[in-house]
Amino acid sequence: MPTSGREVERAQPRCACAARDEGRGSVSGFEARLTPGPLHRLDGSLAESGWATSPVRAYERNRLKVPKRWIREWDRYLVHDDEFAVILSVADLGHVGFASASVVDFSQAASHTASVVVPFPLGRFGLPASSDAGATSFESGRASFLFEVGDGFRRLKVRFASFDGNDDLAFEAVLDEEPRDSVVVSTLTGEDSLAFRYSRKTLAMRVRGSLKKGLLVHGFCPDNSFGTLDWGRGAWSRWGDWRWAAVQGWQEGRRFGLSLACDSGGASAVSESAAFVDGAAHRLSPVDFAITEKTGGARARRLSDRYQLMQPWRLGDADGRLDLVFTPLLDCAGHAGFDPLGVDRSQAFGRFDGSVALDDGERFSVEALLGFAEVARAAR
Repeated sequence: MPTSGREVERAQPRCACAARDEGRGSVSGFEARLTPGPLHRLDGSLAESGWATSPVRAYERNRLKVPKRWIREWDRYLVHDDEFAVILSVADLGHVGFASASVVDFSQAASHTASVVVPFPLGRFGLPASSDAGATSFESGRASFLFEVGDGFRRLKVRFASFDGNDDLAFEAVLDEEPRDSVVVSTLTGEDSLAFRYSRKTLAMRVRGSLKKGLLVHGFCPDNSFGTLDWGRGAWSRWGDWRWAAVQGWQEGRRFGLSLACDSGGASAVSESAAFVDGAAHRLSPVDFAITEKTGGARARRLSDRYQLMQPWRLGDADGRLDLVFTPLLDCAGHAGFDPLGVDRSQAFGRFDGSVALDDGERFSVEALLGFAEVARAAR
């Protein structure tokens, strides 16, 4: 039985960013909307903090005036239907880079991840400056990753030898029917005047593709398969804590998605949370993730020792527009991604139930919709 919201709230202190924005009114009332132009001034400072529904600011790595080891660039995709999920990441994090693939089997409640790690890439991965065009590629003796973007499509192709024991992995997919709106955020991280994060999250793209892992062959059909993009460029010296959830699928006959975030590392309090209905974004305040805490867990160093991660989570915002319960089905703590900087990170897939108020006041119901929620804590 799901834990009540009141019980969960007592068990877990409020997420810092949700508490920070409480009482400030609607989300659009305290954030600037980004205007077109370069992301940075010539002196390396961030030109503008704010939000947009498309990447109107142009990222140029050569404008950054920070040590190369600070620069973080990543492209991450999630593709899933009700049977399987595939998560792909290519990241250049300055002193370490990696290409990672994960396969989640919901029917077996199992997941597996494999990664290839490259020390000190310092920009040699050559990730594209734009999330709307270009190719992200990675090649090693064991794996090849290619993400091509253009002409309204995102094409993903991955080969990974000995991905899971003797089983090789082959995955190809085309993501299209990209929604009109994304969540795009430009923000300072607070630790330095030149430290920043520029990110884009796009949900509920339609997917056609195939997965082959050993003897397993599975097809992703656009009628019931969806894709998420998590794209980021930034520069900072220390990792912060974050919580993020994403859910996508058909709901009430409409293409629906939620990107729900709480990032304690942002100085300018720009919300990355939104609901998407038929491609249109309805922005939300930063989200409070309430997770049941274990007895005596407040002093624990690891997330798995502090929280009952497989118990229901409660998600809400300061404006009262969001009211969700996330019921985990599968703990994917082992596959949440390569952890190069001592970030303790846990991810669970499960079902979301509740409601969200859209911009026009309509209360949109969410019923048993598949998605994931992750929580990360930087090394102390």
